[in-house]
Amino acid sequence: SQTGQQNSETLVRDVIEAIDAARDDPRITHLLLDTDYMAGGGLSKLEEIGFALQRFKTEKPIIAVGDYYSQSQYFLAAHANEIILNPLGGVIINGFSSYRSYFKEALDKLDITVNVFRAGQYKSAVEPLMGNSMSPQVREETRILLDDLWSFYSSEIEDLRSLETGTIDNYTNNLHLALAENGGDTALLAKNAGLIDTIATRTEINDYLNDTIPGETDEFDSIDMVSYLKNIRVSVNQNPENENQIAVVVASGSIMDGQQPEGSIGGDTLAGIFSDLREDEKVKAIVLRIDSGGGSAFASEIIRDSINVTRAEGVPVVVSMGSVAASGGYWIAAETDRVLAMSTSITGSIGVWGVIPTIDRSLAKLGVYSDGVGTNDISSMMQIDRPLSKPAQAIIQSGVDNIYTRFLALVAAGRDSTPDEIHEIAQGRVWTGTQALDNGLIDEIGDLKNAIEVAAMLAGIQDYTIDYPRKEMTPFETLITEINNNVANFLGSIGLAPKLGSIIPKSLHYYTNKIFEPIRMMETLNDPKGVYLYCDQCPS
Repeated sequence: SQTGQQNSETLVRDVIEAIDAARDDPRITHLLLDTDYMAGGGLSKLEEIGFALQRFKTEKPIIAVGDYYSQSQYFLAAHANEIILNPLGGVIINGFSSYRSYFKEALDKLDITVNVFRAGQYKSAVEPLMGNSMSPQVREETRILLDDLWSFYSSEIEDLRSLETGTIDNYTNNLHLALAENGGDTALLAKNAGLIDTIATRTEINDYLNDTIPGETDEFDSIDMVSYLKNIRVSVNQNPENENQIAVVVASGSIMDGQQPEGSIGGDTLAGIFSDLREDEKVKAIVLRIDSGGGSAFASEIIRDSINVTRAEGVPVVVSMGSVAASGGYWIAAETDRVLAMSTSITGSIGVWGVIPTIDRSLAKLGVYSDGVGTNDISSMMQIDRPLSKPAQAIIQSGVDNIYTRFLALVAAGRDSTPDEIHEIAQGRVWTGTQALDNGLIDEIGDLKNAIEVAAMLAGIQDYTIDYPRKEMTPFETLITEINNNVANFLGSIGLAPKLGSIIPKSLHYYTNKIFEPIRMMETLNDPKGVYLYCDQCPS
């Protein structure tokens, strides 16, 4: 059990490591799955944890307990042998959706001209700046994508709970009617629908566990996940270090140019990690775990080049796709030795875009004008206080088209295809892992564990240790982080909010984040040529 009360974020690999170790640990007889403090997670990550739960379940029973089950929480709970729910709880499954805010009318009112350049009719990252609603192409794409994810979720639950096909669809679509039939009792509804096994209070649950898993004092003995991991890692670390290592490199966040801290992917940072690893004689293979919707085209190319040098020096590189490995995330994966994804991973989005806003009309309303001289027609092409000239627009569009052509070529080379064939499944369109397998964009469906096994096979090794290299912060970065934290704590102590999230109720954070997501995305755009490989509609 892991309450998560003191940990704001839990790594998927930690959860899986604990479950797999507990399966083989003779001291462990049951797994108690308490999801009450789990805020959620991408479906592909839940799917990976589900694989581990299934492995555990073949050896030992799982009991899930909860005051309430959200859609994400219930996906994990459904893997249990028995699901117990509080009398005042319920199971809320509401399906998947994709909504976003559109800013065209607001930009028009502010007299801001947004110059958009893109390659691919499905490349929707800039749509909120171009219109006030979703385009027909993106609506079609998103519908197909969400339907595929929902089909996986509902069928998986029905299989795990031995329910008839269509049960979850019926439960979700007719929730209001079913609630009325059950007197508004959400717990009773969940039991009658076959989603849970038992309704019990916390006291009753505790008594049941004491009877089912008696310990030395007639009360069940348990250890939380964090403590258990510390325990088993101490034992493992007593073993001598293996001469063979598989490095798992985590690339998570927006891809940005230059050196970047953790939480984003710096082109120079990640390329440097690969440079260090290929010089380490112990590293026999690398697994690149990608969780990114892309970003800077230039930074993506810097990373891809470093990966190719690593492979050329005899170190195989295998990609494991997390929730999202799209656009720039796919650019860096395309030419690796093997690409694995979960069936619910989101990938593809092979397209390119660029955006340059100009505010000359806004400034004119305030009585501010730009004037001067230049040696050439395009001398002022990147000044946002002047309109973008036709030659400048043509130059930028040519750059976007060129990157798209290169994108098609490198994907074709990596997937043993042709640019024309890749174009048919590209144009910025996104795919689930299952669809990507059918389209030839990935090699197989599998989780991180499978990717590590493939890497070992390609390297020709059987005994190895797994290492998770990470870039250490420089003294300057450490200092800046400490200063930022101290300032934030000070402002909080005197009642001043250091950021918007501090003055908005926590219950509204999700909604405000969704509204301002396109604007926050713009903060990560630092490509030197202003050209991007980014998938912002990819659900996590």
